[in-house]
Amino acid sequence: MRIKRRTFNTLAVAGAATGFAGSARAQGKPLTIGFGMALTGGLAPNGKAALLAMQIAAEDINAKGGLLGRPVKLVYYDDQSNPSTVPGLYTKLLDVDKVDIVVSGYATNMVAPAMPIVMQKDRTFFGLFGLAVNTEFKYPRYFAIQPAGGPRPKEAFAEGFFEVAMAQNPKPQTLAMVGADAEFPRNALDGVRSIAKKHKLKIVYDKTYPPGTPDYTPVVRAVAATNPDIFFAASYPPDSVGLVRASHEIGFKPKIFGGGMVGLQATAIKTQLGPLLNDIVVYDFWLPWAGFATDAGRDFLKKYQAKSAEAGVDLLGYYLPPFGYALMQVVAQAVTGAGSTDDAKLADYCHKNTFKTVVGDFKFNAEGEWETAQVMAVQFQGIKGNDVDQFKDPKTEVILWPAKYKTGNIIYPYDPKK
Repeated sequence: MRIKRRTFNTLAVAGAATGFAGSARAQGKPLTIGFGMALTGGLAPNGKAALLAMQIAAEDINAKGGLLGRPVKLVYYDDQSNPSTVPGLYTKLLDVDKVDIVVSGYATNMVAPAMPIVMQKDRTFFGLFGLAVNTEFKYPRYFAIQPAGGPRPKEAFAEGFFEVAMAQNPKPQTLAMVGADAEFPRNALDGVRSIAKKHKLKIVYDKTYPPGTPDYTPVVRAVAATNPDIFFAASYPPDSVGLVRASHEIGFKPKIFGGGMVGLQATAIKTQLGPLLNDIVVYDFWLPWAGFATDAGRDFLKKYQAKSAEAGVDLLGYYLPPFGYALMQVVAQAVTGAGSTDDAKLADYCHKNTFKTVVGDFKFNAEGEWETAQVMAVQFQGIKGNDVDQFKDPKTEVILWPAKYKTGNIIYPYDPKK
């Protein structure tokens, strides 16, 4: 059966499903993979890109005969970037749709509220970009598609940013940090406090703001009043844009600015902010010019980019799409390796085996995180105007850390007026 192309206006409808294209050799009852995904709201720029990547993966799997001889079908609902919708969606996926495999939507704030529902059913759960979600739950059937892993994922997320900051001269002495009062910022800022203690940084500002804050100028003014050397924000896309714009408006100028600003990796936000990004240092997880990027990853990117404009999603797809595709690869390898969709067998296979994906090979530790973290610290440099093509140039997003993947030197200190 051939699926015609559809826009994401159609895809946002609850219960939309796809995944049969090219499945001529896969017969029988579909093998269903269920999830919520941010197709509207503040997380939608990344969520819609992740969905396209997962659809491409489903097509690729079905072109090879599906899984266990069955065509793969995606069953998904729009979580609206709202954590309160998640428990209901996952209850429906498990109790009504009775999906064979359950995975998360995008982002920590959406993964965390799904966990209790999945745990009640003893289901194996694959999480997409959930930062340290399992630190408190310690659920043995959770597996994170998230490179901020290792034994201390909260610290791994921010480690590179601080390694770069503390290598500068003069060495920073003070730190201000902010984030929304929500799951992701709480986890990220927990890690930052631990790192600050290690580096003997004096924390001069440590506060949260309400999710959905309409104006970030008062937040930035309060931070600027403490005159910090380092400014670290753990923010989701709308917050990140608001914080950057407010900082420029008031002339906030710490020595190093950025940290855990989600959204600055998205092409639409890069083109929206343009030169306002210059000198900001943030994390990133995958870039086609990173030393660990593979030909398989770049080949996937070409396939994704060929469809991105028509689908109305992130045009370049460097950030989340490779991991959305990798999530599907992990599911496929686990089902094939276990020879079953039985949750106990899937979890057992995942704990014992290495997975080969477009973002590299990785193995899960006891908490379901990657055994070895792979987070970069990058800096935006030399951005002029708002065109997309400049962001294909490695010189506009310079890798500063880890040293083995370094592609350039930091511009320090941060100077927004420049």
